[in-house]
Amino acid sequence: MTGAPLQRTPFYAHHVAAGGKLVPFAGWEMPVQFSTVMAEHKAVRERAGVFDISHMGQVWVAGPAARAFLQKLVTNDVGALPPGRGVYALLCKPDGGVIDDLYIYCLETDRFLVIVNASRAAVDIKWMKENLSGDAMLIDQPQAAALALQGPSAAKIMGHFSADALALPKNGVAELTIEGNELVVARTGYTGEDGFEIFSPAGHLLQFYPSLLKRGSDYGLIPCGLGARDTLRLEMGYRLYGNDLDEHHSALEAGLGWAVKFGKGDFIGRDSLYNEKTKGSHRKFIGLRLADRGVPRHGCPIVLDGKGVGEVTSGTFSPSLNIGIAVGYVEAERFPAGAVRAAVRIHERDIPADVVVPPFYKKS
Repeated sequence: MTGAPLQRTPFYAHHVAAGGKLVPFAGWEMPVQFSTVMAEHKAVRERAGVFDISHMGQVWVAGPAARAFLQKLVTNDVGALPPGRGVYALLCKPDGGVIDDLYIYCLETDRFLVIVNASRAAVDIKWMKENLSGDAMLIDQPQAAALALQGPSAAKIMGHFSADALALPKNGVAELTIEGNELVVARTGYTGEDGFEIFSPAGHLLQFYPSLLKRGSDYGLIPCGLGARDTLRLEMGYRLYGNDLDEHHSALEAGLGWAVKFGKGDFIGRDSLYNEKTKGSHRKFIGLRLADRGVPRHGCPIVLDGKGVGEVTSGTFSPSLNIGIAVGYVEAERFPAGAVRAAVRIHERDIPADVVVPPFYKKS
């Protein structure tokens, strides 16, 4: 018995033509790399790379009650979000477990674009509809497409197309017309570099993509896949849903208390999270930088004094730091707050590691 056929983004033909290695990811057929993960990672850190992120869900929330609905739905303070800005937030269950992490962009006082993870889109939309109240409506972006232009040269490239895009501040967003196409352009980033996310119906971005590649080639822009996206985000300590976040770990355990605003008023999960904040979490999220050779992977035990105290949720070899890095959960009772050294068990060897607070990579 076979599963459902994989979905393809509007850029599938471009990926095939560019020699992309396509793999299944969250129900989609996505490029994991075009050349090598190392080369694509380096391009984003030093020049620019463009990622197809059309697999991510795009949901419009609009109407007089849209802001109040989102304020009740997520952990961060949407009530204070002005038009033209975006905010990272968590969608939580009443017990504080994370349904998804998402980004909310405010285009107008009563109109928002919510970006959700591909693997959670159906779950998120169902949850949003179940909790919908007041005069607010949800609309899936039809034939959604999205690109992420990332790297030190991203601004120079975008500047050739739109002065308004170049003028966006960090976390800024605007609806712009670029080369005759109406696009939503944000300046957020998931790599630790300056970057722009471009959202629209597929027909608009398909027209823009060749121009972007052609103009960007003068700055060393190359298409990049999921492999480099993962190493880049992990160097910054950014969470990946399904690895570092899930419904069985709370927003506070995941070290995302900065995105939980208790002072804003009631929201789904507030009581449980406030109780956890008062009493302390059973688990905590830590970063580990290996002190010796080895590549940590999801599921590797985290060891303290020879005993397992937790598990790696994401790990990789850092191309920027030339060493293994990892994040994961440890049991709070068995992992002292002041611990600065631990180990990761890789192929039955305990590789020593420094306990660090991400990001692992910091721009000089």
